[in-house]
Amino acid sequence: MPIKCSDIIKKLEQLAPKHLAEDWDNVGLLLGSPNQVIHKIMVTLDVDQEVVSESIAAGADLIIAHHPMIFKGITNIRTDSPYGSMISSLIKADIAVYAAHTNLDSAPGGVNDVLAQKFNLKDVKPLTTVYQEQLHKLIVFVPGTHVEQVRSAMTEAGAGHIGNYSHCTFLTQGTGTFLPLPNTKPFIGEQGKMEYVDECRLETVLPARLRSSIISAMLAAHPYEEVAYDEYLLLNEGSAYGLGRVGHLSSPLCLDDFISQVKIALNINSLKVAATVNTLIRRAAVCGGSGAGLIKNAIQAGADVLVTGDVKYHEAQQAVAEGLAIVDAGHFATEQPVVECIADYLNHCSAKNSWNVPIITRNITKDIFTTY
Repeated sequence: MPIKCSDIIKKLEQLAPKHLAEDWDNVGLLLGSPNQVIHKIMVTLDVDQEVVSESIAAGADLIIAHHPMIFKGITNIRTDSPYGSMISSLIKADIAVYAAHTNLDSAPGGVNDVLAQKFNLKDVKPLTTVYQEQLHKLIVFVPGTHVEQVRSAMTEAGAGHIGNYSHCTFLTQGTGTFLPLPNTKPFIGEQGKMEYVDECRLETVLPARLRSSIISAMLAAHPYEEVAYDEYLLLNEGSAYGLGRVGHLSSPLCLDDFISQVKIALNINSLKVAATVNTLIRRAAVCGGSGAGLIKNAIQAGADVLVTGDVKYHEAQQAVAEGLAIVDAGHFATEQPVVECIADYLNHCSAKNSWNVPIITRNITKDIFTTY
């Protein structure tokens, strides 16, 4: 079926909410209209002329990229420049461009979670906290015959997550009373007659970001014409989201073995290492892209090594002096793995929602740098 760009954006922002982006970042729909109909999607790390040409040839009308194509202010769009020519090609081909950058870095299942999974890290936590999620308590009163229907709708929409447990709810049985007034169409009872109904008080917790969709799912599943429910803001701390990840290795590795594991996991032949010779890796930190700004966070988190890209000489020197090994695997190599994960996520969304929209990734992916 025809699918609007806005529907795809809605799913992308469930994966990587825009509020997780850094203040200096530029994320979201950078080119095109939310109302245009999308027939094919290209997922890529960067938007350059090769990606644009490949998208045009493939018939893609939406490019989803990690790095924003438009980052700083634009003073002109000259079509005799590579940048202006690329924008002109996109507009002429009616191709929309969407970027999920630092919000995808911090998001669960995003760039840094993918890296942590590549190295099989355990007990993974963010290196920084960008956003602490607000939690709400939702209480709804349901006739006993429909408790499971309503409970299932709420939990499938994302309610009831506490730590590593899902579908958490609490039920209390009681008696509900109501008097249907004129012009009502009660599911139970008659107009003008007081009703006493066996009901359940169904309680659960929900993250603020999913509030609207969970309440909508609850209302759609509930049999009553007018649904009685309460909602409270909780002081409990919700999940913490942030840049980088840190966790334990399944078993300690010597530095050489850890380096070999990084090369295999990221499919690279070379990398840069700054470390003392006998470093033993028990706890590792990762940050896709440019992660030197998290060196102190990695040290404070007790990491033995930080795997990232774009580390400068003196940054590495200071890290080693403070007992942290640096593995600079490159900006590209530490971010590229997320591309397939985004494509897989969108393929799942397409199948589940009957979009019938092919999701493709670029045929040739390569680092801008070549090692000789």
